[in-house]
Amino acid sequence: MEKIKIGFISLGCPKNQVDTEVMLSLLDKAGYELTGDEKEADVIVINTCAFIESAKRESIDSILDVAELKKHGNLKGIVVCGCMAQRYADEIERELPEVDAIVGTGSIREIAEAVKAAAEGSRFRSVKPNAEAPLGGERIITTPSHYAYLKIAEGCDNRCTYCAIPLIRGPFRSRPMEELVEEAKTLERSGVRELLLVAQDTTRYGLDLYGEYKLVELVRKITAETSIPWIRLMYCYPDKITDELVGELRDNGRLVKYIDLPVQHISDKVLRAMNRRGGSEAVRSAIKKLRENVPGIIIRSTAIVGFPGESRADFEELCEFIKEVRFDRFGAFTYSREEGTPAYDMPGQVPEKEKRRRLDRLMEIQLEMHEEKNRSWIGQTLKVLCEGYDEDSGLYFGRSYADAPEIDGKVLFAADRRVPAGEFVDVKIGVAEMYDLRGEIV
Repeated sequence: MEKIKIGFISLGCPKNQVDTEVMLSLLDKAGYELTGDEKEADVIVINTCAFIESAKRESIDSILDVAELKKHGNLKGIVVCGCMAQRYADEIERELPEVDAIVGTGSIREIAEAVKAAAEGSRFRSVKPNAEAPLGGERIITTPSHYAYLKIAEGCDNRCTYCAIPLIRGPFRSRPMEELVEEAKTLERSGVRELLLVAQDTTRYGLDLYGEYKLVELVRKITAETSIPWIRLMYCYPDKITDELVGELRDNGRLVKYIDLPVQHISDKVLRAMNRRGGSEAVRSAIKKLRENVPGIIIRSTAIVGFPGESRADFEELCEFIKEVRFDRFGAFTYSREEGTPAYDMPGQVPEKEKRRRLDRLMEIQLEMHEEKNRSWIGQTLKVLCEGYDEDSGLYFGRSYADAPEIDGKVLFAADRRVPAGEFVDVKIGVAEMYDLRGEIV
């Protein structure tokens, strides 16, 4: 009997991608055949995102696109899982009848049963609380073989007033350290050269399990028990940048001098309304500590514009702050009004047109500074992790320590030999573009 073929669409953040990888492994073990060609799939699984309005729209559009294959192609069933399934299961059932099975983030271990039901034309729904769901699990890695994400915790306890993640993903739960170290070893054996530690708040790691912050100890254990050359920290909160963490960034040669530090704003009025702990003092203190103690540190950050009650003066304060601190990497977003969050009903909602205007202005400021920072790399030699070869330009491409995958820029370089993906090379930078750098192997 021919195996049922499963296609998979994964949307959203790297943390969601890890869930996709766990589900792929469960389906593989259940005897299903995985395919990258949606047109030959019997069932398509869509792992959705519902963090902000634009992510929900993308998820719905993906479902509707796949539904066309059900009408006019080989497709027998559609399974919707992930954050949108967890949060909007009733609405999906009511408004998207093309969907056969719904699997919430707390129920991903039931993906094989959901796929079986969808393939047979039956309905299936499982939306369990995340707090009861097991963490971790075997994965089929979907990133290129030279890097992978390690999800060190699930959920969030920070309760930022704009964020629906605690409603969707539940309370913060750290994974045991020994389990994470073993997973890092497995990833190393598969060829991983860069390990990215992710969670909703990586700096909170260990507090629920061990009664104190344990991120530094986890990094030290992974460093001691693997030889993965690059370990990178994502999603670190400003109020938890401890002296111990700063020291580890400075002294651990394999913990790359890069930190993802979402600040979201600098106006204390706005930060209080957002329920961001520590306020502007924590933000400024973290940046000062990192820059004074970690030579060459790259700080990536994000901000939200148009939060309810954000006055023009608050926005100008944010603009001046961005000019002052000159983040190495920066992204900004307009506030998205999410049902069920405290900010949804706050007075002073900013019109969409004004939010967009503020976003454009902020990103213009950052773009100018980013181009200037890129030019400062000219003449320097950077260690670059090769990721592939671009036929059109005739150049290899990769990333330096200053760039995280998927969100930051690239280093394009010429070489007089074949350079396989996953190899580290030294590249002398000769040209700075808007986001990328160009050079040649030394």
